[in-house]
Parts: sequence; C-alpha cells; structure tokens
Amino acid sequence: MLKAYSYAKLSALEIAGLCERNIDVSNKISKTVEEIIDRVKDAGDHALSDFAEKFDGVIPERLFVEKEELGKLAAQVNEKARKALQVAYANIYKFHQTQLAREEKIETTGGVSCWREYRAIQKVGLYIPGGTAVLPSTLLMLGIPAKIAGCRDIVVCCPPGKDGKLSPYIAYVAKILGIEKVYIVGGAQAIAAMALGTETIPKVSKLFGPGNQYVTRAKMIVHSRYGVAIDMPAGPSEVLVIADESCRPDFVAADLLAQAEHSPDSQAILVATSAGIIEKVNKSLSDQLAELPRMEIAGKALSNSYAIETANLNEAVTFANHYASEHLILASEQYESLIPQIRNAGSVFLGNFAPEAAGDYASGTNHTLPTSGFARAYSGVSVDAFVKKVTFQHITEEGIANLGPIIETLAEIEGLEAHRRSVAIRRGGI
Repeated sequence: MLKAYSYAKLSALEIAGLCERNIDVSNKISKTVEEIIDRVKDAGDHALSDFAEKFDGVIPERLFVEKEELGKLAAQVNEKARKALQVAYANIYKFHQTQLAREEKIETTGGVSCWREYRAIQKVGLYIPGGTAVLPSTLLMLGIPAKIAGCRDIVVCCPPGKDGKLSPYIAYVAKILGIEKVYIVGGAQAIAAMALGTETIPKVSKLFGPGNQYVTRAKMIVHSRYGVAIDMPAGPSEVLVIADESCRPDFVAADLLAQAEHSPDSQAILVATSAGIIEKVNKSLSDQLAELPRMEIAGKALSNSYAIETANLNEAVTFANHYASEHLILASEQYESLIPQIRNAGSVFLGNFAPEAAGDYASGTNHTLPTSGFARAYSGVSVDAFVKKVTFQHITEEGIANLGPIIETLAEIEGLEAHRRSVAIRRGGI
C-alpha cells in the first residue's frame, strides 16, 4: 500500500522532494490550459460548446439553466437528501455569519480617526467541480459566504453530467441559495469564460472554487495574465494524518481512502510514530480499498502517496508544517497539546472522531482550502474572501495641527515637497 520512509533517515532535500506535489515540470498542463484560455478569448460561447463535446462528451443545447428549469430539477431531489443539504446549509451558515464583524473607529492622535468598513465584491464567479463526482457541498461552501457578504452578482459554473444536464443536487442548492441561473460549463474553459466573459457568461472580478490541476492552473494563469483575482490555488485535494499509538488504524485508513477517492492525483499522507502503526493502517487500507466503488481512482492516488515513521509527535508536526497540507488530521488523544505547534494547514481535524468528511460536508467550516503547500501563505475560503476592507480616516483642524509637523518631517526625509506642502497649507503656511 503506502511506501514507508523513516524521517530520521531523510535529508532536508529528500523532505523537500516529498513535500512537492502537482509540479508541472514539462509545462504540459500550462500549455494546454493556455490554449484553452486563448480559444475561449477568441471564440467565446462557440469554444465552450466545442470543449463540452471534446471533454464532456456532450453537445449542449444551451450553456445555462434558468430559474424554472432549476426548480424542476430541484424537485427531483428526495426528502432524505433535502434534509441533509438543509442541515449542512444551516451549520455552514451559522459558522460563517460570525465572520462579518464590524470594526471600531480608532483615534490614533487627537483629532485623527481611522477605521475600516467592508464592501462586498460585486461580481464573483463560483466554480463547482463535477468531473467524476457531483459536489453540491462546494456550492454551499462558496454560495453561503458570498450571500452573507452581500455579493450582487454570483456567477456559477458547473460541468454537465454524462447526460449533458445539470445535477438535480446542484439545482436544489442553487434554489436554497436564491441563485437563479447556473452555467453548465466545466474545466479550465469555465475559468476562462468567467475571467474574460463570453456572449453568455458574464465577466467577474474574482474567481472561487477547487478543481483539478487544469482548473487550478487556469485560475493562476488568468490571475497573472488578466488581473482577475482568485481565492487561492485549490486542488487537487490532499490530506495528512498524524497518528500515534492512541489512534484507531481502521479510522485512519478510512480517512486516507476518503481523500484518495477524490481523484488519481490526490495525495493521502500518513505520518506515524511507529512502524507498527503504518503496518496496521496499510492492512486496513488494503481491506477497505477492495470494498470501494471508486477503488481504481483511490488505488492510483495511494500509489502516489506515502507514509513516514517519526520518533514522536513533535517530529510528526515538524514534517506536517513542511508539507503544509490542505487537510490535517491529528489521530491522537494528545491532539490538544499539538495545536499550538500547528503552523501550516488549511483545516485541522482533532482526535479520533473528527473525520475530514465532516469538514467536507456539514460541520460548518469551509472545505475550499489551499493545496500543494499554499497553506504556508493562504487561508481557506471565508466571508473575508468575498469582501474588500476599505480604510477611512477623518482629520479635524485639531488633528492636522497635532499630526501635521510629523507628516511634514517625514515628507522632507523622502524628498517629496508637494506632500509636505499639502499638509503645510492646511496649517496656514507653505
């Protein structure tokens, strides 16, 4: 199953190599994505239809589903699924609604008041993956904070199913979010369409959502080439599990497989404090893998994954901080003592009864998280990602009298005379 390494025997260079993933060394992915973006830029909707036929195997009658049809599709969702989606909605909303806190005004100097106010990003694009699995949970994770933030225009793109239609589950979530149009477009071409605009799909100011390597690369290219903001590089998905003798090996194996079944390029990493734990987890992996409908996908992901034996939990956390995983599970009864040491992770799951799937679906936290080591510098999606913070300042005559001399001196230091004069004139001199 998982190839095992000893942390003590790894060099710094080898550790760095193990932490690398989804590196497009030959630029094959980048070249393909650039060609897709250029084609969408030149041919718009026509290019989207061609790509739907090429990549999805369907010829769409039109590229979107509107309110009436969304309602009909949503009506197909059974009561059990509706209740589950509604509970997930409630928990995600409850967690995110607290993030829109107003900040106080601060008087920095007598007569000088400064503060910040949030302003929603008006046009946002939400990408909902759907290549090998339907993901209504992602629409909840992106749509809820966008609604809480107050975004005016929410553009949603999702790949068609094998029948060329939108999933009823996506339609149902769109309905409870109050979204009245969903574009049936997937892949890098959907990112290009929202970044550049086509005859049908509006251009947005910021792009959100996870995806495969092509989608993630497309987000990064349109960000650098066309200045369209993105939430973060998000995808392919990954998990790192830290396990000690207090773990449940069968639970750990189940968590690794839950990650591995996403896609062949996912990674599921085990960092354990003994070779015995690795052996037990590997046995359970083999047993459980044989029972999975997505066994082939999960098996390929596991072949690109590995296990590391460390001397203790502190060493395990040190490696985890190097790896900077999207999801980090602490399968240990000692999880609380490890929390202060966690530096780099997208979302952390504590103890033996907190599976990653809880965060994926319904605990309340967001599952759109930084991958490929970007957790060293990026946070997961939150309401903050859908707003801008605008600073304000009000200065009275007293304030300019108090602070003016300081500003003038600093302007003199930098040799910016017009800056100095703009203050001096307000103080009655030049």
